[in-house]
Amino acid sequence: MNEIMTRLRDLVGPAGWLDAPADLAPYEKEERGLFHGKARAVVRPADTREVAAVLKFCNEHRLPVVPQGGNTGLVGGGVPDTSGTQIILSLARLDKIRALDPVNDTMTVEAGVVLADIQNRAADADRLFPLSLAAEGSCRIGGNLSTNAGGINVLRYGMARDLVLGLEVVLADGRVLDTMTGLRKDNTGYDLKQIFLGAEGTLGIITAAVLKLFPAMREVETCFVALPDPKAGIELLGRAKAESGGNVQAFELTERRLIDFVLAHIPGTADPLAEKHPWYALIEFAAGDLGGALKAMVERLLERAMEDGLILDAAIASSEQQRKALWKLRESMTEAQKPEGASIKHDISVPVSSVPDFLARGAAAVEAFVPGARVCAFGHAGDGNIHFNVSRPLDWADDKFQALRHEMNARVHAIVAEYRGSISAEHGIGILKRDELPQHKDATALELMRTLKAAFDPNNILNPGKLLP
Repeated sequence: MNEIMTRLRDLVGPAGWLDAPADLAPYEKEERGLFHGKARAVVRPADTREVAAVLKFCNEHRLPVVPQGGNTGLVGGGVPDTSGTQIILSLARLDKIRALDPVNDTMTVEAGVVLADIQNRAADADRLFPLSLAAEGSCRIGGNLSTNAGGINVLRYGMARDLVLGLEVVLADGRVLDTMTGLRKDNTGYDLKQIFLGAEGTLGIITAAVLKLFPAMREVETCFVALPDPKAGIELLGRAKAESGGNVQAFELTERRLIDFVLAHIPGTADPLAEKHPWYALIEFAAGDLGGALKAMVERLLERAMEDGLILDAAIASSEQQRKALWKLRESMTEAQKPEGASIKHDISVPVSSVPDFLARGAAAVEAFVPGARVCAFGHAGDGNIHFNVSRPLDWADDKFQALRHEMNARVHAIVAEYRGSISAEHGIGILKRDELPQHKDATALELMRTLKAAFDPNNILNPGKLLP
């Protein structure tokens, strides 16, 4: 080990240092296996002070730093390149919940706290932290905020950036930005925290946050409905929001193929309805104590929607066990695709009103390009986000299909662009979509992003090669 590495190790001590190949390996690859790099070392600071010391040292010596939380990302944003020169900075040891204020409805947490632990701590205080996604048992809040994570409750509560009141951020030169006030009103200039939310660790490293909490929900109604087509689903969504007074918490749309995949490959799952239908929606309503009025409202809504032909059949969960069974169908869809072979994925968003048209046009374009390709469209249609995945034809080899990834992405994203949609609704840009970004991002916006990068990180040590082309 040379002198520079020895001095870097001394900043975090033996407990905060990894450099053996076997120890580095889990940090060097991303969730789906699309990206695999080689790190010079992994540093695991114990607190903000150590993070600041590490960044100050790395900036002085021009050592590139890749921040990493739970390493559950899907676009390569937390993986080093293959040069073997980059330092991975893991936030896993910054895992303290510093404070919970139920009167102010806030929780102050460090970046390494696992998302599920935040949810559980809020629940213990009779509060709700609504950010919820499939990886919540292993992802960490710093990564959620750095990528502006979405999930199932965006329809009601917004993206991760909407759930933050304050941040603590270590800048490239080791200075610490502290906006941890917990205030909902503060008109004293630029809202600096928003610069770092969704920046994928390219402008600074989030070490702590003040999060918004909400009242716990007393009544929850979850239903699984069969639809003739996506257009009926979007009309049903409009009715549900209006008739419930804004109490729709989630609205997940899926086509039948994904249900078949889950039933075939995920043990312990069952079809909620007696007959097969082309499309489905999983809808969840939540409210305070309404004396059972929420259930009655949902039943009236579904009854009228069935009379009008918007739904073909429906099942309402009558217990928490049944509710979890319905959500297991939705949460297992990505895993259930894996046994079906290679899949080309698109994390897109369009205006909610355009979802049905996009689904029809996207499917037609894919099937014309690769006859036999199996479109697997599902996702958070209530906020316009569709995971437009495509499984290989049954008689194709995986590598033959994956070779068409860039061309298929281009065809799907071209349709997204016609609706002024986004090629990354919630997963981020990372490496996966970095080079495609200029085709879809306003040129002035991209120029301003580069200006910010140069101002905040002039030596380009923070997550170089990610997000910005």
